[in-house]
Amino acid sequence: MPNFDKHPAGNFVWFELSTSDQAAAKQFYSDLFGWQAQDSSMGPDMVYTMFRLNGRDAGGAYTMKPEDRQMGVPPNWLVYIAVPSADAAIASALEHGGNAMSPAIDIPNVGRMAVLQDPVGAVFAVFEPGNHKGVGIYGEPNAFCWADLQTPDRERTAPFYRSMFGWELLPGKDKDASGYLHIKNGEQYIGGLPEARNVPPSVMPHWLPYIQCTDCAAQTAKAEQLGGRVIVPATTVPEQLSYSVVADPQGAIFALFAPVH
Repeated sequence: MPNFDKHPAGNFVWFELSTSDQAAAKQFYSDLFGWQAQDSSMGPDMVYTMFRLNGRDAGGAYTMKPEDRQMGVPPNWLVYIAVPSADAAIASALEHGGNAMSPAIDIPNVGRMAVLQDPVGAVFAVFEPGNHKGVGIYGEPNAFCWADLQTPDRERTAPFYRSMFGWELLPGKDKDASGYLHIKNGEQYIGGLPEARNVPPSVMPHWLPYIQCTDCAAQTAKAEQLGGRVIVPATTVPEQLSYSVVADPQGAIFALFAPVH
């Protein structure tokens, strides 16, 4: 098992659930993926849940703030991207047409982070690791493994992310740039940008995290049995992969991925 003591800058480093029902979410994800939930007090009115898999940190969860719910923010998974400096990342985002949703914040004994928004509206976070290095398990069954940017305007978003993180956006083998674009960070492929026509007009731009599984159809069916809602049924791309898109019982959306062996 790889030991993620250090995530390269530009890689996805953490995945965090903002939910309307923390207890129910803990039950759902523990039943679906075998995650162990460990709670820690983060102040008088906040408990942070660390999801662990095989003894390693896999992601986190907290109860969303009342003001966010009043503004209509739905439960969601937030992706974090590793950066050398959260403050420099804010400056870069502003320079290239993005917005800062929060200032850079120090989390004691963890690191420094900020929440940003790309020029089209997709929200993500940056993380400058401190004592906490991010996920300790990745790209294995029941762990996060990938993220897609669902956006209606790739022409505006692609230059933004290239400038911020040095990503390359590459078409698949024997494909052209009008199709699915793979995100390459250094030597690693870490995510993608689906074609804009695949994003319904009613759907806000967002990052969609993927969790790996061994049997996509079975895991999707289990998610539904546990109270989740299937948005995209299990779909197989011949000789490559199977995937589905699911909303948890509170409405936070994620995707399932299984390689085809």
